[in-house]
Amino acid sequence: MPHAFNLAGESAESKRTRIAEEIKKSGADAAIVSLADSICWLLNVRGSDTPHTPFVLSYAILNSDGSVDWFVDPEKSSPELVKHLGNAVRVRAPEEFNAALDALKGKTVVADANWTAAAAFARLNDAGATVRRGVDPCQLPKACKNPVEIEGARKAHVRDGAALTRFLSWMAREAPNGHLTEIEASQALEGYRRKEGSLTDLSFDSISGAAPHAALPHYRVTTSSNRKINNNEIYLIDSGGQYPDGTTDVTRTMIVGTPTPEMKDRFTRVLKGHIALATMRFPEGTTGAALDAHARKFLWDVGCDYDHGTGHGVGSYLSVHEGPQNISKRPILQPLKPGMICSNEPGYYKEGEYGIRIENLIVVTDVGPIPGGDPERRFMEFETITLAPIDVDLVEPGLLTEDERDWLNAYHKRVRETLSPLVDDETRTWLATVTRAI
Repeated sequence: MPHAFNLAGESAESKRTRIAEEIKKSGADAAIVSLADSICWLLNVRGSDTPHTPFVLSYAILNSDGSVDWFVDPEKSSPELVKHLGNAVRVRAPEEFNAALDALKGKTVVADANWTAAAAFARLNDAGATVRRGVDPCQLPKACKNPVEIEGARKAHVRDGAALTRFLSWMAREAPNGHLTEIEASQALEGYRRKEGSLTDLSFDSISGAAPHAALPHYRVTTSSNRKINNNEIYLIDSGGQYPDGTTDVTRTMIVGTPTPEMKDRFTRVLKGHIALATMRFPEGTTGAALDAHARKFLWDVGCDYDHGTGHGVGSYLSVHEGPQNISKRPILQPLKPGMICSNEPGYYKEGEYGIRIENLIVVTDVGPIPGGDPERRFMEFETITLAPIDVDLVEPGLLTEDERDWLNAYHKRVRETLSPLVDDETRTWLATVTRAI
């Protein structure tokens, strides 16, 4: 189906033209586009071929004149879609892809070896094309969201945050009774999101884990693993939604009952790392790998760490995990650029006992030269767009600096003022308590 201009912020024709110009400048005649999210972004289309991600599975050849040969199941086409695509996009059956590769004889073709099948490379070579191994030409432009996409993400996160806050309030009332299970909690959160009205799907299968299951970063609850959420245990929920104007991904960790001193220490160190990344200012050209250690420092101080990345890219009503940006120990060379949406999700996991993760989504923002600094150096900051309370019952205030307390209090003030008008009276009262200044 077409993805409307008021959501995309740029027409498909404009995208095709500017990406094709880059292909032409590189001396190539065409580029193979294999990634489903790149094709959906390029053509401003969305579909339902995969769970939780609005993909249309297909192949595309983007030509240097801006035209596209799109190889997709004809049954997915419609008069509305054909009108949306225009005459410069030729809708063709997938069976025609090989013949189209053969027709590139004598042409210079760019293809990304990370995503393009080896068979396509072989076919192009056999056909007599000059094959240049490059990067998907849509990946970086897609990652750098335009102002319409960023504003859509902000609005989606407000609605999503209201649903998540209603769930957290419900959990605070129900979980201490000892009857809730991991599956029931996950289903309840999905229900709150669906009641909001604009959810099209979850953005991934929720990670709903209590106590030892929370210590498994990628845990997926099943009927056989499902357990009750007991008192004096940590419960972690990592979840997200797909909305036409944005994709969300958020993790909250809560204590049911009373935390141990160690739980509070580790949670507060994770929070300090989260705040360190959220408040980072960095020069243009900085990679995510250069920032990753700042989120880990306070765990490293006491001999702890976590074995996953600190941040991944997030699409605009596309994949909840997208590249090329990444914030992790991995030496990925892609600098963080304005408009990129990333996650900020440090954690801590004590095997067999509990797990902690605090995840918000952040947008890279260009703030230009810093007054008093080098006038020729541009700097970047992050804007946090996720809105939901962080469990202050797990915070050890004495471990926070004044600046960190100010950040948490200001964040909670923003959460309270933004979400209070969108939730019921019972949730509003609870929200006022849990976002109190510390």
